[in-house]
Amino acid sequence: MAGLDDVKRRLRVFAADQAAGVSPLYEHLAERAAEDDDVAGLLTAAPDDAADPALLLAAAHRLVQAEPVHPLFRYYPSLGGADGVDDGTWPTFREFLLERADKVRALIRSRRVVGNEVSRAASLYPAVAMAAKQAGGKVALLEVGCSAGLLLGMDKFGYRYQCDGGEQLTAGPAKTPVGLHCALELGEGARLPKLPKKLAVGAKIGLDVEPIDVSDEDELAWLEACVWADQFDRIKLLRAAAAAQRKDPPELIAGDAVDDLGTAVARAGDLPLVVVTSRVVAHLGERGAEFVAALAKLGADRPVWWVSDEPYEAALAHVLPGQDELNFWDGDGACTLGLTRWHDGEVDARALALTSKFGQRMTWLAS
Repeated sequence: MAGLDDVKRRLRVFAADQAAGVSPLYEHLAERAAEDDDVAGLLTAAPDDAADPALLLAAAHRLVQAEPVHPLFRYYPSLGGADGVDDGTWPTFREFLLERADKVRALIRSRRVVGNEVSRAASLYPAVAMAAKQAGGKVALLEVGCSAGLLLGMDKFGYRYQCDGGEQLTAGPAKTPVGLHCALELGEGARLPKLPKKLAVGAKIGLDVEPIDVSDEDELAWLEACVWADQFDRIKLLRAAAAAQRKDPPELIAGDAVDDLGTAVARAGDLPLVVVTSRVVAHLGERGAEFVAALAKLGADRPVWWVSDEPYEAALAHVLPGQDELNFWDGDGACTLGLTRWHDGEVDARALALTSKFGQRMTWLAS
């Protein structure tokens, strides 16, 4: 387990580097928790590698979900609260958690922070559409590290890209419960991408160590609890995508990104294969190179496209080395959107765009 001093350090870093300027509520709570031995001590119940400040805040969010009449809800927009951070926020939060310390520790021991940022589909869509155009027909989508697999519903989402100079690009069905907006800037020498109105997907497969079943209300509630409570738009998108998925569920497979990749690929049949990863490969550590090698091996026998929204050095650098200008990962979570194709054993890799953490902005690059 992580020590108290280490947990308090992590809380301070979280407040300063992740929550500051993004989530006033979580910045405030993390700052105060970092100075409070009793509250910070709750997080020491987690294994050392899982002692994430976001886990403590997610556990609190989940318990407030279960008791929406408690006065703490007033500070949680996700539950209808409308009060901003004030003098009562921390005392109310502290009392709430410490009165439920056993429940908090139980969640911290048994859960991990999970996410499924639906808005990232706006970053992925142009690259997936390019792969589908090259494939010339229906494709099989395979998302590795899929969580609940909500991004696999990208063919059913609507997209509106606000471009430089006021121009707009639209894609996806006209009527959809999930509408995504993304600011699209052009890098030097870049031209706007051409986006098809429809994306033909014949199979949807997700691979994850612990896939989440959004038809399970408790699992969906935890997924929502992991979204920061004062970012209600993210929760609304998650709920809308989860409801849509229940009508058109993908096939989710529990397994390792490398060892079980072949099992997941087999479910795609003979369809051209588009593999998607979003903020996943960096978490594979040294096995990231093994994952890319496994994709290359697949590409020796069938056409394979890899759409990667990842830090450059963790993903695209394996197939497109020497592009150090793309190596700009920072606390804002910016990544590089890449499209890699293997065909007849040959590889063709391109850096398409720079993307923001939650898919709300992207800069298209010159090809």
